[in-house]
Amino acid sequence: MADKSFLSWPFFEARHAALADEADRWASEHVARLVDHHDVDASCRRLVAAMGEAGFLAYAAPDDGRFDLRSLCILRETFARHEGLADFAFAMQGLGTGALTLSGSDALREAVLPGVRAGRTIAAFALTEPEAGSDVAEIALSANPAGDGTIRLDGEKTWISNGGIAHHYVVFARTGEAPGARGISAFSVPADTPGLSIAERLETIAPHPLARLRFDDCRIPIENRIGEAGAGFKVAMATLDVFRSTVGAAALGLARRALDVTLERSRTRRLFGAPLADMQLTQTALAEMATAIDTSALLVYRAAWTRDAGAPRITREAAMAKMVATESAQGVIDRAVQLHGGEGVRSGSVPETLYREIRALRIYEGATEVQKLIIARQLLSETR
Repeated sequence: MADKSFLSWPFFEARHAALADEADRWASEHVARLVDHHDVDASCRRLVAAMGEAGFLAYAAPDDGRFDLRSLCILRETFARHEGLADFAFAMQGLGTGALTLSGSDALREAVLPGVRAGRTIAAFALTEPEAGSDVAEIALSANPAGDGTIRLDGEKTWISNGGIAHHYVVFARTGEAPGARGISAFSVPADTPGLSIAERLETIAPHPLARLRFDDCRIPIENRIGEAGAGFKVAMATLDVFRSTVGAAALGLARRALDVTLERSRTRRLFGAPLADMQLTQTALAEMATAIDTSALLVYRAAWTRDAGAPRITREAAMAKMVATESAQGVIDRAVQLHGGEGVRSGSVPETLYREIRALRIYEGATEVQKLIIARQLLSETR
């Protein structure tokens, strides 16, 4: 059983502990039967539908436009601890509509968000391009007026989560109001829009629905723009401000699972005539794993509490939370693999599965190196 003592920290209210218990019970009863790792598309569809029915997706796409970030983090941590694909299915519903929740018109929100909350439709966030990953200012996909009240999209997006199964995409494109990041706008694009196609499905070491998208004379109404013209970079960063903290929470869930199975292994595995847990080197490793988890949790839930308390932006706090939690979880899981010995690298074992699942979290929504730049630049700007 994962440690839940952190829920007594002053960051939380009684409702957060109740939500953690509810999500834990639901995941224990339902997730295993919903997931088939040989068919991740169908698994994600089943998970989204079930999470919508259970009411959890109301946190990912709130109808009042206000995210409860502590609850989002608790849900991601809980689902990730049970199953990485469950965390993915939940998180992408929020990330894929976050721009609409924060900056979309009433008409766009009413058209998209109810289906997402109910689990009837699947959302996606299309920011990355073949030559524009961490450097959003290099986005090249173009969005030009077509002269008939529509915008024409031309170009590509890649590494798009839920690509190929999503019903709608939030797409960031160059509209040219100014050079670099100031000339980008955001748009809501239904997946069945003519001119939008799946150019390639992408496979990774921990399978998830991912794709490269192609836009070829893809036309959408100008009313599908999210926020002001040229404000796409701000829309994207505001969305990531919310969801970067939750990436750290997902890493926490994976790390807690790694510690749980390692504690069990150390108690039951005998080495040189005694339990592995009796060895001082094992005890040192366990202590370091637990400390890394608590350190990460403090940063993750500080960021979430800060935003819930009314801070307009938590750029530095979210970057610290994501950086420390994902890097620490990688270390915790590596220790778990090592302490499991041969079992730790057996395909399909819990440590091996966690080892594959954690790696991408150090890259997506801004790689660790980018988080360091964000933190340093904010520090420098505050000391001028």
